[in-house]
Amino acid sequence: MVTLTVALLGGESSGKTALATALHQTLHDAHGIRSAVVPEHLRAWCEAWGRAPEVHEQAAIAAEQTRLIQAARQLPGVAVVIADTTALMVAAYSALVFNDTALLPPALEQQRWYDLSLLMGLDIPWQPDGLFRDGPDMREATDALLRRELQAAGIGFQTVYGQGGARLQQALRAVGTALGRPLVHDDPSLATGLRPWSCDNCSDPECEHRLFTGLLSRV
Repeated sequence: MVTLTVALLGGESSGKTALATALHQTLHDAHGIRSAVVPEHLRAWCEAWGRAPEVHEQAAIAAEQTRLIQAARQLPGVAVVIADTTALMVAAYSALVFNDTALLPPALEQQRWYDLSLLMGLDIPWQPDGLFRDGPDMREATDALLRRELQAAGIGFQTVYGQGGARLQQALRAVGTALGRPLVHDDPSLATGLRPWSCDNCSDPECEHRLFTGLLSRV
């Protein structure tokens, strides 16, 4: 029975897929927690069709992403579902690329029901993939839109930063707190398993601290 659904958010080349894979492996190998990773349907769609979707195709892609997450939640024995993006990412791209904001309200409502939203920090280099990435400017615009919409909707999120293992450790702290069991033991002075909040590492520290504190208070 699923006890936690973790939604990974962030623009292109921000580390969502790498973190999803690392979380999945670490939960299983180090903690014996069975998880399922839901891949990004938008990317699979682009690879299958060899092009980016048009505006009228966005709603179906967002709906399928949500359907895949819900299907993963029904898998027997799975305790944690890790969504490598949600419908909110499709809505964000639709707003930025097509100036169509119609998908944002339903996507935000769906986002509200996920237990933990992790936003990827932009402290890793943007890299082209030879396929459909638009560039670092689009990544930054997506990040700004996500922060604005999540904050306006009052949806709690935590931004995770760092390279490789450092980012994984931050994500594990957040997941462990949501599960009610510590998954990181590198600092015994932290009863909650969370690193002290460091505003020096945040691009929007006041809002992120406030929102994440509110999220933890509801766990």
